Amino acid sequence: MLEELKEANEYVIKKIVEKNKLILEMEEYARENNVPIVTKEVAKYLEFLIRSSGFKTILEVGTAIGYSGIVMLEAMNHKDGKLVTIEIDEVRYEEAKKNFEESGYKNIMSYLGDANEVLPVLVEQKECFDFIFIDASKGQYQRFFEESYKMLNKGGIIFIDNIMFRGYLYKEYPKRFKTIVKKLDKFIDYLHEKHDFVLLPFGDGIGLVRSKL
Repeated sequence: MLEELKEANEYVIKKIVEKNKLILEMEEYARENNVPIVTKEVAKYLEFLIRSSGFKTILEVGTAIGYSGIVMLEAMNHKDGKLVTIEIDEVRYEEAKKNFEESGYKNIMSYLGDANEVLPVLVEQKECFDFIFIDASKGQYQRFFEESYKMLNKGGIIFIDNIMFRGYLYKEYPKRFKTIVKKLDKFIDYLHEKHDFVLLPFGDGIGLVRSKL
């Protein structure tokens, strides 16, 4: 969460009343096991964006325990819709599968593996998506984006979470993150130059790209 907006975000979060039992259980699991999931205000923005746009097909790069996936499925609410997810960590992949089963949704395809290997396979299979959510290895964001964009339907949106990486793009950062910070900064410049892109400073920074109509 960007420190400059922390108090405002905390106020927003206090106003969010979550009633979905599974969502609440996943939030608790994430806290207890130090699993990064989207912040509550970002989750609500995801819901709003998907519901208001009527998207039916979603790709998620970085499943973790399935929290954002279930948030998006709840918002999509289409019997003929589908969610395709990719997760590299086997423990989180298995936890996500369990949560997806508990959610009752059947229109889910989960891949265990490196997105750099899975995405080209999906491209080759001519998969297409209305909405693509990227929240995985920050140093690979541009590669994930470029492969994903090949599958984005006209008028579709790519949602890139945590793109400002704890605020390290504009303030002092630990030396070990130097390469990631430089890659993300160049990626943002690339998105501004080449795409219909907006950068939003809430959560940990959100980037939105809309495909050309």
